[in-house]
Amino acid sequence: MTATGATNLHDVLKAHVNEGPLPGVVALVARGDRTETAEVGSADAAGTTPLTRDSIFRIASVTKPVVAAAVMMLVEDGRISLDDPVDRWLPELASPMVVRTPAGPVDDVVPAVRAITVFDLLTFRSGHGFPSDFSLPAVAPLFSELKQGPPRPQHVAAPDEWMAKLSRIPLLHQPGEAWLYNIGSDILGVLIARVTGRSLPEFLAERIFEPLGMTDTAFEVPAGKRDRVPHYYRADGTGGLELVDAPDGQWSTVPPFPSGAGGLVSTADDLHAFAKMLLADGRADGKAGDKALLSPESVARMTTDHLTRPQRDAGTLFLEGQGWGFGGSVDIAAVDPWNVAGRYGWIGGTGTAAHITPSTGTVTILLTQLEATGPVPAPLLRDFWRYAS
Repeated sequence: MTATGATNLHDVLKAHVNEGPLPGVVALVARGDRTETAEVGSADAAGTTPLTRDSIFRIASVTKPVVAAAVMMLVEDGRISLDDPVDRWLPELASPMVVRTPAGPVDDVVPAVRAITVFDLLTFRSGHGFPSDFSLPAVAPLFSELKQGPPRPQHVAAPDEWMAKLSRIPLLHQPGEAWLYNIGSDILGVLIARVTGRSLPEFLAERIFEPLGMTDTAFEVPAGKRDRVPHYYRADGTGGLELVDAPDGQWSTVPPFPSGAGGLVSTADDLHAFAKMLLADGRADGKAGDKALLSPESVARMTTDHLTRPQRDAGTLFLEGQGWGFGGSVDIAAVDPWNVAGRYGWIGGTGTAAHITPSTGTVTILLTQLEATGPVPAPLLRDFWRYAS
């Protein structure tokens, strides 16, 4: 089922909500000074509360570009450099071991041939993370020890304990060798906190959220805003929905481990503010003369593909032929109607997506409360991208 014949954004969304089981969706498409938004459906499966433009969603992996931007701020501050070995601040990674072969047992290891750098973490080539094959022995501890997978903020250990667990899990590949998904951003969140001596929530609030007016973006939702948070569901396999999290659930208090890979909540307008900053080469309000949060050079590095062709091909389960910048994918060829060369951004496992296309000044943001069934974009997202292109 597609909505390719729809003439406006509301119709694109409504076709999918009507089909079910998706309860609702909020979307934004901006092209230059023109912004189109639409809100369809409900915040809960019972249909009692409509979604609104200011609904607060669990954005999951859409967190990653925000954390990458924060790292680049530290680079510009002179606190770190891209080539720095991270073991200066993360001693748990001082002597990493690597499985001899990716398919081999976790106790058949060799030393890493070089140190892990900031650049390795930003490009997801530190040796930590998920390959396309989840059955490899070294992948299992990522779920059991680090609680990777669908976000459960209150179930993850605090940063020091989490890093200690990470240090006991061998790398799947040598540093710089292969692209592996997700964990690089969680490590970057810990790195930011240790470099600055502040918590990740504090640093992001001061350096990104407050300057951009992202008033609803955080790692938790205060009591006074929880009426704007939709229930979060997953498909139950029979056409119905299973409740995963309620508005007063996992995101109602600051978690022990603020996940740089997937811990934030946000709104369509907050994410639009962040996107406009990137499109304006780092300027706070997207206008000439505004205070810059990032330099044009840092934005360019974030939104440029850094992978080799073999690395992109090996990560095809997640990347679908795309490249990877810092914290997000980079479309390197318009091979499908929804792929636009140069587009940067990422999708979240909670049913979210946010992208920019620098060449056209376009922003696309899609927010739902239905857990994704896998890394491949759902039909709704593909129809949304097709409409916005």
